[in-house]
Amino acid sequence: MPGSAAPSARNLGGRRAARRAVHQAVDGGLAELVPDLDTPGSWLLFLDGVPQSQVDLGDPGCLEFEYVRRMGHVIDLAFPPPGSPVRALHLGGGALTLPRYVAHTRPGSSQVVAETDAALTSLVRRMLPLPTTGGRIRVRAQDAREVLESVRPRVHDLVISDVYTGAKTPYHVTTAECARAAQRALRAGGLYMMNVADGPPLAQARSQAATLASVFAQVLLIAEPGVLRGRRTGNLVLVAADGPLPADDLTRRAAADPFPARVVAGAELARFASGAAPVTDVVGPVTDTSAAEKTDWLNGRFRY
Repeated sequence: MPGSAAPSARNLGGRRAARRAVHQAVDGGLAELVPDLDTPGSWLLFLDGVPQSQVDLGDPGCLEFEYVRRMGHVIDLAFPPPGSPVRALHLGGGALTLPRYVAHTRPGSSQVVAETDAALTSLVRRMLPLPTTGGRIRVRAQDAREVLESVRPRVHDLVISDVYTGAKTPYHVTTAECARAAQRALRAGGLYMMNVADGPPLAQARSQAATLASVFAQVLLIAEPGVLRGRRTGNLVLVAADGPLPADDLTRRAAADPFPARVVAGAELARFASGAAPVTDVVGPVTDTSAAEKTDWLNGRFRY
């Protein structure tokens, strides 16, 4: 509870009766940490009613949100050998699900998280303690793009953009200029991942695909078929790099998930983005679907 001593991961996972939802005002609105009563140690983070993150303190390798699992697949496949440490920059923190996953699966990794909401980070650290092993996870209470533009060039293996204010991504982290800053931060062989929440007609996802393609040599997209066909709102993961991407292996991994997804690349991705213009610092976002997205989330029509 707010103001109480931080419970240990063991206590959170083993004493179901003691695990109660926590509600606290943070900089970004009302944060709610809700325990999963069916899974000891598992928690969901909501901001103003919108699901943001899932954390399993007992098993940081368990990724319940489908789009986060797809990002995990990319990390697993893109940096051989398995278990080797990486340098990662996370734009957006939430409950720090992916930093925990990287620390768990790639011990010794060095990770920086840009999260402006210091009150949220404090709540997460108190109620969902970070692992004490697996490498360093440092959180900077600063704007994501400012952090991205401040890091040393050519040192990161991975930059992940998952920045949301409620159901909306701040536009300044969706532009070609921001993508070029990510490109500058990446070492040879590094990659940039971006979570895009969108619904029919997928205007935002198409423009983001076009934006990344205007900067990086290789881009692919991972999403559920129903989302790609415009049947519902959902999360689409974009992956970009200046070198080869593991498209074939990702295709197999994504198809085998509980909610199978498709990998769209090459000519098919070019057709998907056809007619969409890259977003720049001068040309603003193509659409604002945040109200519709939030409605879909709250009504259970959003696949995250």
